[in-house]
Amino acid sequence: MQRLAAAVQERALAGVHDVVPALGGLALYFSPRFEGDPLAYAAGLVEDCLNRLPPAASIGREVEVPVCYDEEFGIDLAEVSERTRIPREAIGELHSSASYRVLMIGFAPGHAYLGGLDPKLSVPRRATPRTLVPAGSVAIANEQTVVYPYAIPGGWNVIGRTPLKVFDASRSSPSLFAAGDRVRFRAISRDEYEAIGAAA
Repeated sequence: MQRLAAAVQERALAGVHDVVPALGGLALYFSPRFEGDPLAYAAGLVEDCLNRLPPAASIGREVEVPVCYDEEFGIDLAEVSERTRIPREAIGELHSSASYRVLMIGFAPGHAYLGGLDPKLSVPRRATPRTLVPAGSVAIANEQTVVYPYAIPGGWNVIGRTPLKVFDASRSSPSLFAAGDRVRFRAISRDEYEAIGAAA
C-alpha cells in the first residue's frame, strides 16, 4: 500500500490535498474546488499507478529507534515470555533483530503501525487495555509493533521504551515516523536511555 501511495502522491493533481495509506486501503483527500469527478479521477489514477509502482527500497526513510528493554519499561515482558515461551532477556534481542516498515499512521497523531514483527513474538492484544500507556512505550500485538507517541490508552503488550520524542507538534515534521518508512530498533542499556533522554 505504501508503494501505491507514493506513486499516487507523485502523479496526483494539485487538487488532491493528501494521500493517506491504511492497512487495507488508500484515502485521497480532494479540494472542494476540484474540477471534475473525483471518483472517476481517483479510479483512473490508481489504475495507472498500479501498473507503475516504485521499488519498495525507494519508499520512505531509514529510521533508527533506540529501545531499552529493561523490565521497568517492558511491563509486559513476563506475560509475553510466558505466552511465547521465549526468555524475557531474549525478547528484546528478537524484537530488535527484525526490519520493520511503517504500514500506516492511525488511532492518534504520530501513532505508527509497523509490520515485520518476528512471528515468534506474535501475541494477542491484552484482554483489558490500560487507561494510560507511557510515551515512548514500544509494544507488540499479533504481527505488528507500535511506539506510543505520547501517553494514551492502549491494549498492546509493552516490551520496552524509547527515550526519543516520537511526536512533537512544535517540530516542522511532528511525527518521527511516516507511512512507508523503514525502521530498525536498537537495544540500549538503562544508562544509554537516560543519556539520550537528557540530550533530547
